[in-house]
Amino acid sequence: MRTPLIAGNWKMNNTRAQARELVQALIPLVTGLQGVEICVCPPFTALDATLQAIGDSGIRLGAQNTFWEEKGAWTSQISPDMLVEAGCAYVIIGHSETRGRFGTVDGTLAARLGYFGETDATINAKAKLALAKGLIPIICCGETIDERRAGRTDEVVRGQIRACLEGLAPEQIAGLVIAYEPVWAIGTGEVCEAGEADRVCGLIRQTVREMAGDAAADAVRVLYGGSVNDRNAAELLAKPEIDGALVGGASLKADSFSVICKAAAQG
Repeated sequence: MRTPLIAGNWKMNNTRAQARELVQALIPLVTGLQGVEICVCPPFTALDATLQAIGDSGIRLGAQNTFWEEKGAWTSQISPDMLVEAGCAYVIIGHSETRGRFGTVDGTLAARLGYFGETDATINAKAKLALAKGLIPIICCGETIDERRAGRTDEVVRGQIRACLEGLAPEQIAGLVIAYEPVWAIGTGEVCEAGEADRVCGLIRQTVREMAGDAAADAVRVLYGGSVNDRNAAELLAKPEIDGALVGGASLKADSFSVICKAAAQG
């Protein structure tokens, strides 16, 4: 039985003080929940403050990215060893925003997307080192609105999964997390219909089955992400192929995030 995971991606939000305040508000709202794992992923600067606020509450700490080398002349990068030392259990890898695949952009931003260098190959390298260092990767995948309109959702998602998991052993794949985040639904208020989200999550699991066998496919947790909130979470989390959620904006409010966590626990 897969334990649902609700991971809050705070993105570029919350100072150290705000991080402590948010966690302190969240803890009493989720204390005692059974059958769900809860993780928060603050900015790098707030990792330590968040860990201190978490204390012995059982909430797990995650980071929003990592690098594929242990150390060296890699200005601005963060290694898995640094994240482990900071108390992280999880790390998000390959989010569409680090890939430069944004859901909505204006003309100025669109011209700058080439500066985001994340690819399936770098995601694969990051995942391998993260696993070797004891971190659990949350590997993101998902199609843009143009790819969906062109009928390429399955092709794009399956291709991303195959490339991102290439070379990983079945037991490694079994222990990681995959998050399906349709790019057009991230931060836009648009949500993939629950039945379709379940179908694509099932497609991801089938792709894992083809790559790594039944045991890995049955064990790997597949999350849905993309404008998940306290109003739509219950319907999404009730679907059999969806093992939790990667939550953006709603994770910045303790009451909303706790409702999502409770929906997963009740499921």
